Amino acid sequence: MTSSFTAAKQREIQEQVAEADEQERAPKEGAMQAGARLYPEPPFPQQHQDKPGDEDALSPPTYYDAPYYIGSGKLQDKVALITGGDSGIGRSVAVLFAREGADVAIVHLDEEDDAAATVEAVKREGRRCWAIKGDVKDSNFCRQAVASTVYQFGKLDILVNNSAFQVHTHDIVDLTEDHFDETLKTNLYGYFHMARAAVPHLKNGSAIINTGSVTGFDGEKSLLDYSMTKGGIHAFTKSLASQLIPKGIRVNCVAPGPVWSPLNPSDKDAEEVAQFGSGVPMKRPAQPEEIAPAYVFLASPHCSSFITGEILPIVGGY
Repeated sequence: MTSSFTAAKQREIQEQVAEADEQERAPKEGAMQAGARLYPEPPFPQQHQDKPGDEDALSPPTYYDAPYYIGSGKLQDKVALITGGDSGIGRSVAVLFAREGADVAIVHLDEEDDAAATVEAVKREGRRCWAIKGDVKDSNFCRQAVASTVYQFGKLDILVNNSAFQVHTHDIVDLTEDHFDETLKTNLYGYFHMARAAVPHLKNGSAIINTGSVTGFDGEKSLLDYSMTKGGIHAFTKSLASQLIPKGIRVNCVAPGPVWSPLNPSDKDAEEVAQFGSGVPMKRPAQPEEIAPAYVFLASPHCSSFITGEILPIVGGY
């Protein structure tokens, strides 16, 4: 075999790879669809809502009921309390917890119609649901919410901290103290108040699941305060997990990327909402039902008994 032959062979391989790379770089149409059904892709209709947002007003509607998800008793006869349980991820988690056999209490701010829809969705799964209206910034309310849940259902096994507040601010000089306080007191104080109230009622095998965010890892230039709280939630998760190991209570966190829910259309400009989620590699936002199974996994002692202090990113390929 001559050196000339070898050089020619190497050039042939080089050309084959270059051709393959060029084809790979060619733009591909559409978002990644790898689920049991097709999910909406940007661009969405331009829309904006007043805080805290209305799930029923979203276009397209959210996919939260996971019709192809089959329950198998992973949470049979457990009792869960979910903050922000009226819409978005919280509603989907409530439905899947019920499908796995749990009774559910949900905390909501003032979205009465959304909360009623979640209650009915849980009842369709054959389980009980209790809606509690109030503000998680208030430590007294958090104690009352936990007490009310225990009174209604006789116990508490799972706490899901999911309530959140965010409003984009593009310049730090425009981020007021009131805005900053609202974000920190909802997203950090609220998680602390709920956990502190819940822990005395939790037993060996119980679970706390917090909702973090990709912004807690990477930051987001127009969400200084929100990103700060989500990073804090990740640290809170790890610290509390270590503290509660002697009690047999697991503490974990789900950290989503963009998710189609009222949170963002009640924050971003209508033009930005139309492209929401298009920047991730999958080119679309997640639907709540694509995130909720992670909460089932982390709540169930059958699935995750050796997992605590973990942050589970679900970020669409980042």
